[in-house]
Amino acid sequence: MPSVAQQFARTLKEIGVRFVFGVPSGNMTDYIEALRKEDGIDFVLVGHETTAAFMAGVCGRLTRVPGVCFGTFGPGATNLATGVGGAYLDRFPMIAFTDEMPGHLLARTVQMNIDHQALFEPITKFTTRIDCTNINETILQAAGISMTDVYGPVHIGVPAGIGSIRAEEPELPVKYLRLEKHTTKHDVLESLELAKGLIKKAKKPILVIGLRAVGFHVENQIRTLAESMNTPVILTPMAKGMFPEKNPLYAGVLFHALCNKVNEICKESDLVIGIGYDPVELLYEEWMPKIPLLHLSNQIADIDREDYVDVTNVVGEIPGILDDLIRVSMDRKNWDTKVLVNAKNAMFSHFNPEADVFGPLAVVHELRKRLPGDGILTVDVGAHLHLMGQMWHTPTPDKLLMTNGWSSMGFAIPAALAAKLCHPDLPVAAVMGDGGFYMTAGELATAKRLNLKIVFIVIYDNSLSLIRIKQEKKNFDGIYGTQLDSIQKEATNHYFGVPVKRVSNTSDYKKALKWAFDFDGPTVIEAVADGREYDNLVLKR
Repeated sequence: MPSVAQQFARTLKEIGVRFVFGVPSGNMTDYIEALRKEDGIDFVLVGHETTAAFMAGVCGRLTRVPGVCFGTFGPGATNLATGVGGAYLDRFPMIAFTDEMPGHLLARTVQMNIDHQALFEPITKFTTRIDCTNINETILQAAGISMTDVYGPVHIGVPAGIGSIRAEEPELPVKYLRLEKHTTKHDVLESLELAKGLIKKAKKPILVIGLRAVGFHVENQIRTLAESMNTPVILTPMAKGMFPEKNPLYAGVLFHALCNKVNEICKESDLVIGIGYDPVELLYEEWMPKIPLLHLSNQIADIDREDYVDVTNVVGEIPGILDDLIRVSMDRKNWDTKVLVNAKNAMFSHFNPEADVFGPLAVVHELRKRLPGDGILTVDVGAHLHLMGQMWHTPTPDKLLMTNGWSSMGFAIPAALAAKLCHPDLPVAAVMGDGGFYMTAGELATAKRLNLKIVFIVIYDNSLSLIRIKQEKKNFDGIYGTQLDSIQKEATNHYFGVPVKRVSNTSDYKKALKWAFDFDGPTVIEAVADGREYDNLVLKR
């Protein structure tokens, strides 16, 4: 029989896990050694446990296999919790392991000891502990829970001292232990009939695609449905790539830059058809007129039913629901495609950078020309995210990675590291503001150690620009508490051995991009840009 640690490594490998991210502890040495000896799975050392969890979450999103991370007692667990919370609200499948005290010490006052089960209960789908009799079963159950219905994290406590003990459980066939679904086929059929009636009655419906649709690979079905009905398609930010910007029916992204232009389309509609819509990004009530809602997802709509009384839910597997709707002959709706295209083009025209102005628009515009279509871009939280969420052309899902449910700064660098590990043959870039860069700049050492070819672009405007804009909208002092004043007069030439180029005009920026994408390893471009360019683009309602 294998040891507990060996069973741990073997089970993770068999469900398809490729990496375990974390910072080692004495208790985890048995498990790290087991991972070293197990072909096809590796332990990846990072600088901080939050990074480990962000990386695990992004791996889960990209591979549709739960990402795995580890943190030790107390501070290791609390550091990990930031990224675990990210997986919870960004809907990333994950298994998070932490050290825990052995049973006889759990209730004692012991160095570094807190109740990890209580810590992780509100930010996971499930939390539990293993022992020497249930390693395989618990990990399989955790994988199933993390991948069932709404994706998310599961926490497993690892009691100290059991790693070298022989596992005392029978080996199970490797399959996820799925949760039971409560929706019956009869319920789906009944609500589908109501849905078809609503769609036939509507003159100007809109399709609004949310992040829960991404994991089902339904982009072709959505395009077929939209084109057969002649209906505009609007995306939430984390659903970018589910409908191509070049399609005449594409109408934009909610909540991000110039979303007031997108909202004008919403105001014309007489039916909202939400597909995989998740209110964790934006509540329906924040943009939707008081018209009927048809909500197609694996959970019922979360909406204020006192203000929005006409809500129809079709709850089930999204691909099957869309197939049933596509088979129904629908009248073409009363949208003028030329008007939609003109409105979209007018919105995108605002994102063309002005000549001789080096601001965030130029940074994003030139990067989009340089990064190939199959490349992956990760973006941090800030004003630049609102800008890129609207203007960044995203050909397919999973090519623009962001956190919009949890919305934690410091996401872009860990996400880029994970994306490159998951897809080593694809180009990867990361964009962040100077505020987010400071939070995880140390992980450039991880990129250097792993020799990951990633282009990191830092937009330096010496301010937390999104907060500054919010302050100024309230007529508050937009400088107080937001000024970073961080950039030094003399540019550094490297961070932790990662080479750096600083630019302050478009010509030098283009040269720096060519250098960075040609370089064999990680690079940093510091783009010193005018953050006032955001003011007329973001937080528009």
